[in-house]
Order: sequence, then C-alpha cells, then structure tokens
Amino acid sequence: MAPMPLSETQRSVLLDVARRAVQHGLEHGRAMTPELRGQRALAEQGASFVTLHCRQRLRGCIGSLQASRPLLLDVAANAYAAAFQDPRFPPLGAQEEPHLRIGVSVLSAPSQLQFHDQQDLLNQLRPGIDGLILEAQGHRGTFLPAVWRQLGDAAQFLAQLKVKAGLREDYWSESVKIWRYTTDSFEENQLPEP
Repeated sequence: MAPMPLSETQRSVLLDVARRAVQHGLEHGRAMTPELRGQRALAEQGASFVTLHCRQRLRGCIGSLQASRPLLLDVAANAYAAAFQDPRFPPLGAQEEPHLRIGVSVLSAPSQLQFHDQQDLLNQLRPGIDGLILEAQGHRGTFLPAVWRQLGDAAQFLAQLKVKAGLREDYWSESVKIWRYTTDSFEENQLPEP
C-alpha cells in the first residue's frame, strides 16, 4: 500500500514543477502542462496533493485521491489549483510568491477499511501514518497523514475529519465508509543539498 517510491532527483523535479506551475499561473493566468519526455517514472499515473504555506500559514492545499493522470501532470495541476482555486483562500498574489513554501505528497492507492463500529475503526488507525477518506450521507472529506501533527489521537483525528466532511463530530452510522492511504511527503528546503 506504499506510494510510488521516489528518488531525491524525482522529488526535486516534482517540487520544481510545482513551483513553476505557480509562477506560470501568476504570469499567464492559467495552468501549465509540463513536458513528460525524459520523465518515464513521473509519467506513470499517480495521485498527489500540493500544500502551500506562506509565512508559516496554510495558503492552499488541493489534490487528487485517485491516480488518473501522469504524476508530473497531477502535481502541476494541483499546484496551480492550490495557488489559485482553493475555495478557502483568495487567489495567490505575486507579492506572496517569494514567501511561499511548497510541499508535495504522493499518495498510495486507498484501501477500504472494514470495521464493526467506531471503536473498532479507531483501534485500526495508525497515528502519523494513515491518511483517511471518510464518506457518509453524500458527504466526503480527507485528511493527509501530516494532519496527525495537529490532531494527536485517533478519536480527535476522526472527529475533525467528520467536521471537515460537513458532519457533526459525534456523527456515526453503519453507512460510514473509510479508506486509508499513505503518502511520500516532502517540501522545499527539506531535500539534501546536491
């Protein structure tokens, strides 16, 4: 269930493409399509999230839960969307770009969890490792594994995921469906110097 293993070079390429996608959006007002030639591994289908921070604050986070296009294109599209289409924030301004820190998370394929009740589900969760997708009553939400840093225990993680999905934090029903995934996550300035 691990995501596609990436080399440090591939991680650098994905971060560079994400940065260029944001810059292209600022300069041209539209998304860019990076060249896939010479990027065989990154041309394979993959799902990613791109997270933007500006001056230590969340500035956008958009992603794909299912692989449906080449990973390189997915990262470029999600970087553009995180900068200009995240409904929680206004579009990124040029003055913010120098202060932007970009993170990329490459997702494994989600696998559905089987559980008898909410406590059984909580017992199966792996803090710091699992990303979750919750679906219930036409509502859907996800938390990346990085969210565990703010929400330390499984009960709080699940309660806040329900809220994110538009449900009450104490909501429970037999119809709740949960998928788990893992990520390979990396940010600018975290890669070793070449």
